[in-house]
Order: sequence, then structure tokens, then C-alpha cells
Amino acid sequence: MAFEISDRLKKLPPYLFVAIDEAKAQAISAGVDVIDLGVGDPDLPTPEHIVQRLITAAQNPANHHYPSSQGLAAFREAAAQWCRERFGLDLDPQQEVVSLIGSKEGIAHMPLAFVNPGDVVLVPTPAYPVYHIGTLFAGGQTYYLPLTEDKGFLPDLSAIPEDVISRARMIWLNYPNNPTAAVATKDFFTRVVEFAREHNLIVCHDAAYTEIYYDDFRPPSFLEAPGAKEVGIEFHSLSKTYNMTGWRIGFAIGSPELIGALTKVKSNIDSGVFQAVQEAAIEALTGDQTCVAKAREIYRERRDVVVEGLRSLGFRVQNPQATFYVWASTPPGYSSADFATRLLKEAGIVVTPGAGFGEPGEGYFRIALTVDKERLAEAIERIKGVQF
Repeated sequence: MAFEISDRLKKLPPYLFVAIDEAKAQAISAGVDVIDLGVGDPDLPTPEHIVQRLITAAQNPANHHYPSSQGLAAFREAAAQWCRERFGLDLDPQQEVVSLIGSKEGIAHMPLAFVNPGDVVLVPTPAYPVYHIGTLFAGGQTYYLPLTEDKGFLPDLSAIPEDVISRARMIWLNYPNNPTAAVATKDFFTRVVEFAREHNLIVCHDAAYTEIYYDDFRPPSFLEAPGAKEVGIEFHSLSKTYNMTGWRIGFAIGSPELIGALTKVKSNIDSGVFQAVQEAAIEALTGDQTCVAKAREIYRERRDVVVEGLRSLGFRVQNPQATFYVWASTPPGYSSADFATRLLKEAGIVVTPGAGFGEPGEGYFRIALTVDKERLAEAIERIKGVQF
């Protein structure tokens, strides 16, 4: 019996990382020693004090029941406290914080709260694919905002046509940025707030990488900009900060109206985060932060190996101030897909072709710093052996 999938699924592009996994699996099955620099999944373990809190909490029968979609009050209070200490934000844990089953879940569901069929959502490109996918599932229309190197990989808000702005309901931002590793300043966020007020836009900021930073730069929260909480919502994840990708825990903060609507969507779709995981997340947010500083130092060392190594081979690459990604230009004459394919076939290295994140990503590739520095140095040596 044949079943026809829905139109919304037919419109979906192939999910980028699924295709990468398939190519990697084929290489491994052929006996290739693959160095995977593709998907951004930290190789560092979750800190032990967080794991131990989970073990204790999982043994408590009180945590074996349905949790609230909004999240434990103690978790929301811990998230508010963390935001106060890190960004100086004053948040009401009851109305301005909601737990998420990882930030991806909240990002995907956000358009369901405010986007009607035919509404426009402003989405950066190249970008994390879920901003567009969430828009599509809500029946909205994506208008892409190109992120180009000459503009510091920031969207040019003045270039958006007036007829698009008039139909737009929300705009997505992501800084520090995946995949380009670009960063934004509080001044930029202030301009976005003014733009949003002028055009009655909801600002959705994906802040998954604010704690992976280097040198003297500390990424700001969008909500630090004056008036930002009146127009925006920000999505935070414990995945990258505390190496908890598989735990599926995050939170959103911002306007009570936006948080309330997202919570209403969630209450009709999911049953919340396992309370033992929330307790472990409380330990992460309120406990010793030395583990985060150590992770940053490890990623900084890895960044230096990759950036210096690629530059020594003639690649054009900027030194990222944040994220655990390196965004580099492909050699002349190579598309990003052709370059990535050749690296896998001839060097056993997986990188992500920039075009997979959107058309303006063509001519670039992304390296994830999620293997140890010795393995990264080996990858540089393998690349050196490929003639481009």
C-alpha cells in the first residue's frame, strides 16, 4: 500500500547533516579512517558534577511523573539567575522564562505561535536550517537575508523590500553565528530593536553559542539592547556550553507575551523535559563554571591549530572570536560540495560544504572543532597531501 506524504514534507530540502552522515558511513564501511569535522556535536564529556546530579535526581520517584511544559520553577529560577550573572538581565522566572527540549525544539515551534499561512519570516542565510523549516511547517513564507563577508556576515536590514517588510511577522538572528562564526555587538542589536519597532516585527535570537568565545570578546545577549525584551525572545541551549547535546535541555527568555504563546504551543505538543534532566541542568547553571572555562581553552587551542594550519596551506580563513567552528574559503575553481567530496575521498576528512547552509555559503566550508587537537593536526597534514 502506497502512502503519499504531506505537501509540507515534500517542500523540505534534504536535511544537511543526514546527507553528511550517509557519505561518512559509506567511507567508513569502505575502510577509511575518517576524521569527522562535520556536525557540531562536542566530543568533550558532560562534566561529572552534572552527571552525578542526574543520577541522584533520577532515583527520586517524584521525578518519574509528567513534567510541566513550562518547566520546573527551580529550573526557570536558575536560568534567570544565570542570565542575570552573565548578561545583567532582570527576568521574571514565572513569565519570562520557559524550558525547552533543547533549543531546536523551541526554535521549530516558535513560528506556530505567531505565523499564519502566507506571513513572511525573515531568515538569514547561510544559517541553521531549522529557522526555515519551522517557518515552512507553520505555513509561512521565508524571505532570505544574505549574510556576506563584506558586511561582517550581518544582515543588511535596509536592503529588505518594503512589500516584504509589510508582510513580515518575525526575523531570526543567530550570534555568535553558525556556520560563519561571526559575532554581533550590542550596537547592532540596538539597531535591530529599532527596526523591529518600526515594522512591528518579532525578533527571535538563537544564542546557542554565547559561551564559546575567545580572547577578549564576550558575546552579548540580544536582550541587553535597550527595549529588546519588548520585541524579542532569545533561545539558549545547554548543549554546547556544558556538552549536553544528548540531554535535550534549553530555555527561552524574553517578552512575557512571546514566552506565553510559545508555552501554549508546547503545552499542546509536548510534555516537558524529564525533571531529573532539569535538576541536572540546575546544577550546570548554578554550579562551578570552571568546566566551561576549560572547554573554551580546549576549543581555543583547537582553533589555533586549524586556523594556522589552513593559512599555512594558502586557505583564506578568519580567526573566529566565538563558536567552535572555522569558516574558510574553498580553493579557486571548487564549489563547496566538490571540495568537501574530494576531501572525503582523498583525505578521509568530513567538512560541511557552505552551500548546504544556503546559497551565500557557496565558496566556503565549515570545520567543527569537535575532535582533539592532535587529530586536527593530522587533518591539516592530510589536506596538505591533496593537490588543489
